[in-house]
Amino acid sequence: MRARILIVDDDETIRISLSEALDDSTTEVETAESAEKALSLLDNGLPDIVLSDIRMPGLDGIELLRTIRERAPTVDVVLMTAYDDMPTVVSAMREGAADFLSKPINLHELRQVLGRVLEDRRTRERAKRKEEDEAAPYGLERLVGRHPKMIAIYKLVGRLTTNRANVLIRGETGTGKELIARAIHHDSPDSTEPFLPINCTAIPATLLESELFGHVRGAFTGAVSDRRGRFALAGRGTILLDEIGDTSPEFQTKLLRVLEDHEYYPVGAERAVTTEARVIAATHRDLEALMSEGVFREDLYYRLRVVQIDVPPLRDRLSDLPRLTEHLLAHAAQELHRDPPVISQKAMDALLRHDWPGNVRELENTLTRALVLTTGDVIRPEHLAPPGGRVAVDELSPLREVERAHVERVLHATQGHKTRAAEILEVSRPRLNRLLQRHGLE
Repeated sequence: MRARILIVDDDETIRISLSEALDDSTTEVETAESAEKALSLLDNGLPDIVLSDIRMPGLDGIELLRTIRERAPTVDVVLMTAYDDMPTVVSAMREGAADFLSKPINLHELRQVLGRVLEDRRTRERAKRKEEDEAAPYGLERLVGRHPKMIAIYKLVGRLTTNRANVLIRGETGTGKELIARAIHHDSPDSTEPFLPINCTAIPATLLESELFGHVRGAFTGAVSDRRGRFALAGRGTILLDEIGDTSPEFQTKLLRVLEDHEYYPVGAERAVTTEARVIAATHRDLEALMSEGVFREDLYYRLRVVQIDVPPLRDRLSDLPRLTEHLLAHAAQELHRDPPVISQKAMDALLRHDWPGNVRELENTLTRALVLTTGDVIRPEHLAPPGGRVAVDELSPLREVERAHVERVLHATQGHKTRAAEILEVSRPRLNRLLQRHGLE
């Protein structure tokens, strides 16, 4: 889809030149000679970006920016002016301008700025769509269990949704730390703002600072343009720093400044940027041991640990396992577009005997595999992971692919005999026909 840009300038020559420079297969350009005209055009559909002069007769660009922020807060506004003075720049950015350009306009710089703003828009839209798609799964209702330790967590999450205190979530891998962070964000007054999780171990240490704080052009090899980081994109939303215990002391020092002063320096920048983002950190590491070893800052630990949530491992709340199993099977069955099966008592007993070193994530993978392997309505012990074995995430294929492959394999073994194939699959002939149609095997 082409990006829509509205150019607002009282100088016709500038409107024409910028329109011709930007109007291409990826961009749709409209122009207005005044702020008043621009506001009237908003009634015909919102642009993605308004590129406006500041000094104009009637409403100026700053006033136009304020009005757009009130009437159409999803529209990004980039301001331009020949008056490159500090008060103007500060005023523009304080009012919420996405960026600021000085006249005469350098077309290469203009395209870079617009490209960066559009990239930020796409990032926000993806985060918003994900939040909307996953709104129900990540509210408090997704936190399944009635064990006293889980009840205590629910109460704490409820209190944390009414304030913006820093939170440290601790627990073994797979216990649902991110789920709890999402629940805190989802039920907070700022839930419409982005929730941006970042796994600190998944990004090289040399790039983590740039990912979070952004960078300016020329800050390092390959930095061909300015780039906004997660703290800029989050607004008043939430940033989850997962595996915070694995970060470098250098990064910890810079993060401490953010928590103390609510400002940071993009990589290579000379001017600090303020942030209103909330920080939630998570880790499976023993931070106290890391502090004693001198690899984790004590002052950062206490800044992050305003409120601490300790998530119990699944083996310590096995009374929740039947309820969790039912919930996870229902979710997996919905993904496969089939009715959820029941789990036999022997299979449940096998699940209860396991110590679940991978916690809820391991349980979810095990049940997904069982759902894939059973073609009937009952999960039996043989459908679970092999004795002593566990299913890794990368060993699982999408449910639809596995189902298709299994049905195709049975058909091949029976030389296309549908009645025999239905018997082996333990399904009726009508259901087999539906499976064949769904997977294009007819």
